Amino acid sequence: MTTIDKLDKVDLQILHTMQENARLTTKELAARVSLSSTPVFERLKRLESNGYIKKYIAVLDADKLHQGFIVFCNVKMNKMNSDIANNFTCAIKEVPQVTECYNISGSYDYLLKVHAKDMKDYREFILNVLGKIDNLGSVESVFVMDEIKHDYGLHF
Repeated sequence: MTTIDKLDKVDLQILHTMQENARLTTKELAARVSLSSTPVFERLKRLESNGYIKKYIAVLDADKLHQGFIVFCNVKMNKMNSDIANNFTCAIKEVPQVTECYNISGSYDYLLKVHAKDMKDYREFILNVLGKIDNLGSVESVFVMDEIKHDYGLHF
């Protein structure tokens, strides 16, 4: 039995509704899933404690905060072993400009999503942040010209 098999229809409805608006009160959420507040509150707590809901966040407008220059940065290491991978991972977790990081297969080792103010700011990031990480081999930058779709939710 997979983890999602342990969730019933109401649990999935709660998760779907919370993805749309996590600011709903328990009472509002209960009305949307046709239950009373107490069982919905208990289900929410269970979904949180079992890790289905990781955290609640506000989605910010990067352009209005002057961080709308988005770059996908492919990173290749000079060599790779568990210590080098761990050091890179620890370093990247501390870099606020990197909003997503994935260890990938193929020609590169990592894919980073980087937010910057502009090209000059990104250049400074490459030279003074990314370029100082040990065993960095090469970087390929792909600049986002327009965001077509950005969906935060999961579909199940």
